[in-house]
Amino acid sequence: MIAGLLKSGKAWRSALAGVGLGGGAARIDESGKSVAAYWTRHNVTSHAAFGSAAESLEYFHWRNDQYFPYIELMPVSGCDGQTVLDYGCGPGHDLVGFAHYSKPRRLIGMDVSPTSLGEAEARLALHGARAELVRLDPESAQLPLDSASVDHVHASGVIHHLPDPLQILRELRRVLRPGGTANVMVYNHDSLWLHFYVAYRKRIVEGRYSDLSLRDAFARSTDGEDCPISRVYRPEEFVELCRAAGFGAECRGAAISMLEASLFHGRYDAIADRRLPAESRRFLLALEVDRFGFPTYRGRYAGVDGCYRLRVPD
Repeated sequence: MIAGLLKSGKAWRSALAGVGLGGGAARIDESGKSVAAYWTRHNVTSHAAFGSAAESLEYFHWRNDQYFPYIELMPVSGCDGQTVLDYGCGPGHDLVGFAHYSKPRRLIGMDVSPTSLGEAEARLALHGARAELVRLDPESAQLPLDSASVDHVHASGVIHHLPDPLQILRELRRVLRPGGTANVMVYNHDSLWLHFYVAYRKRIVEGRYSDLSLRDAFARSTDGEDCPISRVYRPEEFVELCRAAGFGAECRGAAISMLEASLFHGRYDAIADRRLPAESRRFLLALEVDRFGFPTYRGRYAGVDGCYRLRVPD
């Protein structure tokens, strides 16, 4: 999800003036060390410290509510008695969810950032919970787990930042048992973030990134301009990538950020502007509205968090 963007009630409004999110293409330095260094400086809670379990849990619910309906598409419940791996766990946001809403037999969190892993340990301690926290080698996709030793993998907002997504998907498939499952979130091409915020606000209104492709402009407009790698996927692209790694895969839907929802009313100005790419214009014209007032595209929310269910064949 959007790293650091929603750290305060008004932070998302500042994005209209130029902060960001995270998906697009690989840029700057594609090495694992560069990625590790960046995500040690930045994480999804902006290095927040929590004073109590109640405060931690309130933040868990608040942040999930900023992406509707993220928690339904990427649930942390229903894993009782299982071995659960949170790949790219960061400072433990979803580890807290699994510890509170499931009773996993074994809970594992892995990340390249020692800072985030320390924050995860401290946050879990507030809940009287523990997880096996493992620092990953940023130069290797190999996971320090036996083959077929994990029941469920959770990877939220991670794979689109990696140097070789296919390689790590294959490694996640290796550690999952036959019949094992994974829930994965990656940035969604079919979103208001790409087709309105980037294509119109950033490139036309602000005049930025006009020399870049739309996907590369998306990357610059997301988790920070100096984020080393950030990719965005059409649903069919990511499903194909997962299948190439040996998974059965389906797109379960997309979660829409409250920032995107707040931008929806401005789509008419974008549609009327001849400089808007035809692809983005047609996307905006095709949007429908559900009973909650959120925009949908081809039956899914037009949001930036594309959510996928992966399964290892029995």
